[in-house]
Amino acid sequence: MLPINQLHHLIRRELEKALVSAIAAAKRAHETATDTESIAKSKYETFGLEASYLAHGQSVRVAQCQADIRDFDALFTRLSGVSEVNVPKVGLGKLVELMDTEGKSQYLFVGPGAGGLKVTWNKYSVMVVTLASPLGRAMMNKEQGDEFSLLVAGNRRDFEIVTVN
Repeated sequence: MLPINQLHHLIRRELEKALVSAIAAAKRAHETATDTESIAKSKYETFGLEASYLAHGQSVRVAQCQADIRDFDALFTRLSGVSEVNVPKVGLGKLVELMDTEGKSQYLFVGPGAGGLKVTWNKYSVMVVTLASPLGRAMMNKEQGDEFSLLVAGNRRDFEIVTVN
């Protein structure tokens, strides 16, 4: 299985990539919004206004990426000093293997943000989920061997928690 320190490194690297991409998009949007070609020549031309909304949205995305990095760094620092002595339960910072009724496994890391982020290591693909997501809420405080159901797009899906690390 994927070593937890390696997983932390992979997640951090993907978060940094997202930040670099967000910064580049924000810069392009700002340049477009402030370009002389974006100045409205009549009250009906809205390109400049739309460009400024986009620039603001991209700035918010940059701030969110920075917050995700801070939150994950704090989580990883906290987890590096913790040794688990109790039966592990699904919660923040846990790596969970789920299996559905068809025997298909998936690996999830419960993180403080960046839900949907995926990292790959060797043959393992791990997706970050948050406790605010429906899947995160359904798994919260469950243990290895526990089963739960989740309504997805109107269909009930059943899962078993195979491992919690």
